[in-house]
This record gives sequence, structure tokens and C-alpha cells, in this order.
Amino acid sequence: MDPYMIQTNGNGNLASVLDVHVNIGGRSSVPGKMKSRKARWSVRPSDMSNKTFNPIRAIVDSMEVKPNPNKSMISLSIGDPTVFGNLPTDPEVTQAMKDALDSGKYNGYAPSTGYLTSREEIASYYHCPEAPLEAKDVILTSGCSQAIELCLAVLANPGQNILVPRPGFSLYKTLAESMGIEVKLYNLLPEKSWEIDLKQLESLIDEKTACLIVNNPSNPCGSVFRKSHLQKILAVAARQCVPILADEIYGDMVFSDCKYEPLATLSTNVPILACGGLAKRWLVPGWRMGWILIHDRRNIFGNEIRDGLVKLSQRILGPCTIVQGALKSILRRTPQEFYHNTLSFLKSNADLCYGALAAIPGLQPVRPSGAMYLMVGIEMEHFPDFENDVEFTERLVAEQSVQCLPATCFEYPNFFRVVITVPEVMMLEACSRIQEFCEQHYHCAEGSQEECDK
Repeated sequence: MDPYMIQTNGNGNLASVLDVHVNIGGRSSVPGKMKSRKARWSVRPSDMSNKTFNPIRAIVDSMEVKPNPNKSMISLSIGDPTVFGNLPTDPEVTQAMKDALDSGKYNGYAPSTGYLTSREEIASYYHCPEAPLEAKDVILTSGCSQAIELCLAVLANPGQNILVPRPGFSLYKTLAESMGIEVKLYNLLPEKSWEIDLKQLESLIDEKTACLIVNNPSNPCGSVFRKSHLQKILAVAARQCVPILADEIYGDMVFSDCKYEPLATLSTNVPILACGGLAKRWLVPGWRMGWILIHDRRNIFGNEIRDGLVKLSQRILGPCTIVQGALKSILRRTPQEFYHNTLSFLKSNADLCYGALAAIPGLQPVRPSGAMYLMVGIEMEHFPDFENDVEFTERLVAEQSVQCLPATCFEYPNFFRVVITVPEVMMLEACSRIQEFCEQHYHCAEGSQEECDK
């Protein structure tokens, strides 16, 4: 029977209206012939929600430990520069938001990729001869986290894999695995200021590799790649024909003895989706303004990837319109002195923290060059009271009321991460408490008594 034939009952050429039913694909639509279904409640979470796992939340929430009631809590664990109130954004940034709100122009829906004028401002701000940009190359997002999510969603299908740094920002894995994308971890080398192990990285690439994530400057390491190292990373991507997702949310947040190189300025042939935002450099993470910059000078992404990003952006219709309206003034009016003062403070705190922790037996901090963090190695053989970095940091809270993130959160056991945005007096106190803690628990390893006696 024709799958769309109308079947009639009766002898006449015209059926009674009530007798007409449609046979679709050979199945009758007569209610009496429908398969019976016993109605019952059966509401279950989706596969996507079941596959969504945030290791930081899982580890931190499972720490059933209370701080020492005799010592005030010092948290060096939260990557939010606004927590202690010592790093406010610039008044020009706040005024830009007030002006945008008072104008009454930004109360409605914007295009899902952002207002054209706002995208033009971002393109102009990041444009340079080595990596030219136009408004069509910019997509505004709800924070850098959504920018990363859209990039992963447009580049990778379930069953494909992406290359992620270890140690690295945990959100990459959280997002990818929720989408059914496999995560392969490439190693960063602490003895080389967290440079990538390029041979190991390249060995992970196969026919299912959809993209390489490069985070520079790094969370959690606070490292900044040299130009020569970035060029070697690009050479691997070019040789293997793997596009890059460049997480550059800490772009330009490097200390005075270092230079930040946007990845796209160093390559003409590797297609790059660069993710950034206002959160860290302008110290307003709660404003949720991010962006994707599409660098595709050889037209490898073509229209398909661009169109795909536009379609994906239509799922939530873009970021806050008021922040979009403020972008022009934020980018043009924020004084250089604000950026300079922020970096000077971070550099001072980083030096202070590194110097203090490097002097503590059993700890091996790695000097940072930017961002807001530094990583500290724990020589676990000297701390037999603890099984691993999670136990070490738990007891640090219980005994000294100092909280650091165990680097197991970043797939890198026996390290911990320190956030360097706290006020200087708190940083000094925290380092003093960490020293006391380590001195109380430090033991000489077998066969090294002579070293301990020195």
C-alpha cells in the first residue's frame, strides 16, 4: 500500500468524514489499532547529564574536613580575582556599564552572535597585520566557558577525540565528555616551565582527532609559552592537519619579564579558534562576556564552521546585551595604568609566594610567568603521613585553615595550585602557615639522613 494513501471505509466513492484515516508507512492510524501503552511515571536524567562530571567539584565537595577554629580561613583555591575586594575593576569599566544601562538601548534581544557594533570593537581591538580580523570573525559568548563549549561542539562529534593539556583546566574534559567526545591528555613538563612534551603530544594524534587545545597563559600553571615553543606547537598541528582551540582568556596577563604571543599571529596555515573574554584581564568574571575569534586565512574552516558556530550560538541567543553595549567604552577607555597595576600586584605576590615556598623542605614550586596561579610540587616521600595531594591539602585545611586545590583536580597528582590574587598580608600569612604545616609533617626519606642533618 502506498505509504501516504488515504484509506476509506464504505461502498461509496466518498467516505464519511468520520471514517477517513491515514495509513502512513503501512501503519494504520485508527485509534483502536494503536499499540497499548501502560502509563506510568518514568523520568530519568539524560545521558548527557549523567556524563557531565566536574572533577574540582567532586574532589572539593568530598573533602569532609573543617578548618582549624583557632585560625581564620585563607582560601588560595578560587580563581576569582574579585573574592577579597583588593582587585576592583577600573572605574571606567564600571562607568561604561552604567552608561549602557542608562541609555536604554540594550534591553532587547541582540543577534545571537552579538551586536555588529560590539563585534566590530572586538575585531578592531585584536586586529593586527599578522592576524587580521573583521566583525564576521567574531562571535560573542556568555563567558569564555561558553566560547570553549561552542568551539568543541562545532569541531568534534561523539566518538572523536580532542587533545587536552595535563595539568589543565578541568572544564575541557567536563564539556567534552558530556558531548561523548574522548579526551586525550598531553603532558606539560614542570622542569621546562610547563612546556608541552611535543613528541608525546604528536603520538596521541590519530584519524579521530578533532582539535588540539592550547591554553596560554596557563591555568593552573601560570606558565607563558615562548614564541619558539608556540611555533613548534603550530608545526605539529600543521604537519598533522589538526585545528587548534586557543584558550587565551589570560592573554596579555604576563609579567614584565615575559612576552605574550597570541597564537594566531604566528601562523598563516593552521586554522585557529581563539577564545577570550573580559573575566580576568578586566577583573569582572561575573559579567559573563566572552568571544571566539576565527582565524582562517587559508579558508580551511570555510563557511561550514562559521555557519556551525552561528547555529550553535542561536541556542541561547548570546551574552548579556548591557555588557555588549559597554564593550566599546571598556576597550577604548580602560587606562593602561589599570592593566599595569594589576600585573604589578600579581607579579609581586607571585615572587613572594614562590620565594617563601621554595625555601620549605619538601616543596617544589614552579615559578610562574603570568595568569593568576602557581603550581607547587609535593615530595610525597618526605610526607608519609599523607597518601596523596588530596590528603595533604585536606590536612592543611584542618590544621592551618589554608585551602589550596590539589592538582589531582587537573589530572596531575602530588602537586597543588595556589591562587595569587589574595591581599599581600594574607599571602604572607598563608605561606607562613604552609611552612609550619610542612615542618610538622616533614620526614627524611630513607638513606637521606645526612642531607637532613645539614
